[in-house]
Amino acid sequence: MNTDKKETIYGNTPSKSNCYKIITMMGRDRKMKPSLGKSSALKDYEKKFFMQLSGNLRNKNIAGLFELHVDVYYPSMRSDLDNSLKIILDCLQKARAIKNDNKCVKIVAQKFIDKNAPRIEFEIKEII
Repeated sequence: MNTDKKETIYGNTPSKSNCYKIITMMGRDRKMKPSLGKSSALKDYEKKFFMQLSGNLRNKNIAGLFELHVDVYYPSMRSDLDNSLKIILDCLQKARAIKNDNKCVKIVAQKFIDKNAPRIEFEIKEII
């Protein structure tokens, strides 16, 4: 079963390599320990992703194997396509469109430039 239509999420997909920062947290033993925290840019993108995701996919919790077909439109050539893929999969998991991104068995991705309307257009194809 496939999603019924291609989904579009507007906004520039942040790069995974730039979306985490090291923060220090106190552990149970009262010692300060480094940890990774999300940047505000990533938190904002996750919220926008969730709000734009259609009701057909939100909370669908696809549990089986699937393929992700995605076209990523960047505002310039500077961004790397591969850095966006993990963010997209993480957002799909956070929105409960998919149960776990480790069930993704194939990614078909293309990079395009649209400086006026950066976005992603994607389709999830369930493997039966």
